[in-house]
Amino acid sequence: MARPRQKAPRRTFGAIRQLPSGRYQARYPSTADDTLRPAPETFETRRDAEAFLIQIQAEQMRGDWLDPTAGEVLFADYATRWIAERGLAPTTAELYRRLFRLHLEPTFGEMNVNMISPARVRAWRAERLSATGATTVAKSYRLLKAVMETAVEDDMLRKNPCRIRGAGREDADERPVATVDQVFAAAEVIGLRWRLMVLLGAFASMRPEELAELRRRDVDLDSSALWVRRAAPELNTGRRVVGAPKSRAGRREIVLPSFLHEDVRRHLEWFAQPGPDGLVFVGKRGAVLRGTTFGRKWRRARDKAGLPEGFRFYDLRHTGNTLAADTGAKLKDLMVRAGQSSERAQLIYQHSTKEHQRRLAANIDLDVRRQQSAAATGSGGATVHPLVPRPLGPSAPRAARR
Repeated sequence: MARPRQKAPRRTFGAIRQLPSGRYQARYPSTADDTLRPAPETFETRRDAEAFLIQIQAEQMRGDWLDPTAGEVLFADYATRWIAERGLAPTTAELYRRLFRLHLEPTFGEMNVNMISPARVRAWRAERLSATGATTVAKSYRLLKAVMETAVEDDMLRKNPCRIRGAGREDADERPVATVDQVFAAAEVIGLRWRLMVLLGAFASMRPEELAELRRRDVDLDSSALWVRRAAPELNTGRRVVGAPKSRAGRREIVLPSFLHEDVRRHLEWFAQPGPDGLVFVGKRGAVLRGTTFGRKWRRARDKAGLPEGFRFYDLRHTGNTLAADTGAKLKDLMVRAGQSSERAQLIYQHSTKEHQRRLAANIDLDVRRQQSAAATGSGGATVHPLVPRPLGPSAPRAARR
């Protein structure tokens, strides 16, 4: 007598049904709302549909499952919200909005976040490199990568599609360094009102936005020092944003070289606003310093002083940091003076020219010869092997010249 056919156990996860086409559709419960969602494709056999549901159930139990609809958000909307929610400094937010508008939105703006693939990122980068500078492309790539990394954290993606090694690294050309004579020449031709600004930019390594917000109470003539407490960067819109310096390290005391003392005293007496909160640098009519106005004055002075074309006022800071590094100061001391929070930032400003290398070689030569002389003097008749070998002429034995 044949046994009765046993019924298949009732399914506890998802559902499978056969479509009129003969293929099978699998549906699984979403962890977000418990509604049954269809698989992205149909299956040839019931067993294949079963395997799909087992995989989805395992992912949900491990907490690895991603809602495929979570990433169905326009990149333009997500990136705009990302910039607004970061609490960025005004200048950084302005930069990010410009990079997004000019370089990311035209390609990715109308795409859903979960549709941005590694292949699409590679194609976008190649197109951008053929159209604009490598530095701008690196900045744009870093912004795209940061936005997509947040999408991964928001469970919209499993992996970040920005995977091009080194694509976010900037290999900008080394900025020029002015000589001391060129700095003083520029300070001379720019005029008395702006002379100290040029000198502090170079010999105190101050940023333009720090100079723009320097106040009388920040300057101590007795100790020949000044404090950087605030900064006032100017946005492209012309809006002046007063706030804390660029980083926590930017808030610092700068001890001035003594040759600047008379220039500081004279400027405070002749040009600074009155009162302890008076601005040190203002225009002829007492208005706050504007980058566009001063920029024209700087370019004229730069050309008259013989500085390289394209030498920016900010490059005076490179000059100052390089001069400070040439004194042999420790890296930490250089970072404190320049108001930098990372060693990498300071190393950018430490240029190595042929003159610096010659000076380094000369110092090594002097030190080695000094040690050689001391060793010879203190030998007490013992044989001393010289640190600096004698030159061997062509008449020397072949074995000695090897």
